Amino acid sequence: MIGTRSFMAKGEEVERKWYIIDAENKPLGRLAVQVARILSGKHKPTYTPHVDTGDFVVVINAEKVGLTGNKLTQSTISKHSGHPGGLKVLTYKQILERRPERLVERVVWGMLPKTKLGRDMYRKLKVYAGAAHPHAAQKPEQID
Repeated sequence: MIGTRSFMAKGEEVERKWYIIDAENKPLGRLAVQVARILSGKHKPTYTPHVDTGDFVVVINAEKVGLTGNKLTQSTISKHSGHPGGLKVLTYKQILERRPERLVERVVWGMLPKTKLGRDMYRKLKVYAGAAHPHAAQKPEQID
């Protein structure tokens, strides 16, 4: 058809909203999918693949996130320092005891693109172990 054009969002024209998600008793994977979708902007009709159209997400109660089955003791996260013998393997239980925010952040990061655009999306994620957060001034909208 002549004269019809596809809509392409521009970075400076994107209107960002704030959302708050309570992670209490929510399965970790399902929570991460929901968060990654909002961060990347796929929930908006103005989604454009090459522009960060996503919104800010505040996740609270990360320490109470739900894990099904034996994931608490059997699932692990590995990291290596680069030195001989520098492999560190932690179970989800150990991570939840030390820094519960890191577990949610790590799983969400795995669902975002590994590019400059993905890093911009990831910066809009705020995760807190408890129910308190310093983003009340942004008037975040509650999502179930």
